[in-house]
Amino acid sequence: MPSLDNILAIILGGGRGSRLYPLTKLRSKPAVPMGGKYRLIDIPISNCINSGIYRIAVLTQFNSVSLHRHITQTYVFDVFHTGAVYIWAAEQTMENADWYQGTADAVRKQLFQIRSARADYVLILAGDHLYRMDYSEMARFHWEHNADITVAVQPVRADEAHRLGILKRDSEGRILRFAEKPKDPALLADLISRDDPIRPYLGSMGIYMFKTNVLIDVLENNAFNDFGGQVIPHALNTHRVYGFDFDGYWEDIGTIRAFYETNLALADPNPRFNLYDPQRPIYSHARFLPGSILDNYVLEHVLLTEGCSLKRCEVRHSVIGLRSQIRSGTVILDSILMGADYYDSGCMSDDSDEGPEPCIGIGRDCFIQGAIIDKNARIGRNVIIKPFPRGVDMETENWTVQDGIVVVPKGAILTAGTIIAPKV
Repeated sequence: MPSLDNILAIILGGGRGSRLYPLTKLRSKPAVPMGGKYRLIDIPISNCINSGIYRIAVLTQFNSVSLHRHITQTYVFDVFHTGAVYIWAAEQTMENADWYQGTADAVRKQLFQIRSARADYVLILAGDHLYRMDYSEMARFHWEHNADITVAVQPVRADEAHRLGILKRDSEGRILRFAEKPKDPALLADLISRDDPIRPYLGSMGIYMFKTNVLIDVLENNAFNDFGGQVIPHALNTHRVYGFDFDGYWEDIGTIRAFYETNLALADPNPRFNLYDPQRPIYSHARFLPGSILDNYVLEHVLLTEGCSLKRCEVRHSVIGLRSQIRSGTVILDSILMGADYYDSGCMSDDSDEGPEPCIGIGRDCFIQGAIIDKNARIGRNVIIKPFPRGVDMETENWTVQDGIVVVPKGAILTAGTIIAPKV
């Protein structure tokens, strides 16, 4: 069989990331922190490394400075290793004056770089999914079936079919039909593939493996902008397209609600996604932080990272990110604290929130529930934050509500006594 060294992985960095706003106000979607100490981009890159695929390119476009910094500081191979993580930023050239118009268009605009890589196969990945997958198994399936294109597929619940690409295969695994986000009841009935009333459909995971010459031919001879909605349905009539089965944990975390619930699930006693797998770790930027200080605290179902200080507080079912400061008398429930990029000088003591501007972190005697507090936020004493009903959206200068979840953006300031809660 061909070698894994002959595969080029391309991770799509995404556009403006409007569904994750305001977490994407100052950063690109793959750079959004998750799990307390990681970033979304760490998931597909780690999957590649753990699968033995070391030639990786990340396509970036919007608010990409922090993403570039994270990648260049984290994924450095030594001079005796052929692997590398490349950053392919959107750029204007003599041939292309526009930004990326979609997933397929982003890859099309980098065909020169793809040709230069001289890889026989290209693996297309998304940068906003949480899962652990061995891509080498998908590659073997692709080679054994002499496929032109292979799509990773998984069982899908009936109530989720309308938001995914749904497909139908023959007995050999070749895809016969593909519909992007189908809503018509008759079409959905025809696409049922499994004898399972809970998960009767097969859905695309947005992971594609191409023969490089096929990818180039399809993109150069068609004006398709999107893989799921255009390239794959078209290729069914012209190429050998197969579906590779994957039935492990996989979550699309492209919305605030999905991001919130998926992150909080990591703090459960037996999380469905295991961060503690010693064989397939999630890699990230190495930091040299002290152990967390815990003083007279109550913690229950908490994912706690290093470099934090929690003093005389109560934290339940929450994710506490790097360098988080939680001061006395504060209660945190069902919330995500992303922590801080640095320590605020003079703000390490419990009474350090006495000044006119709150220190980075959470002040004394606060109550925070159902919220996402982004990095470097300054929450004054006696601040109250409570969740809103699902479906509620609103935006102010210092905080927003997305689908009922209160989000305090990066670097925002909530002065002492601020109350964010639905009206009774």
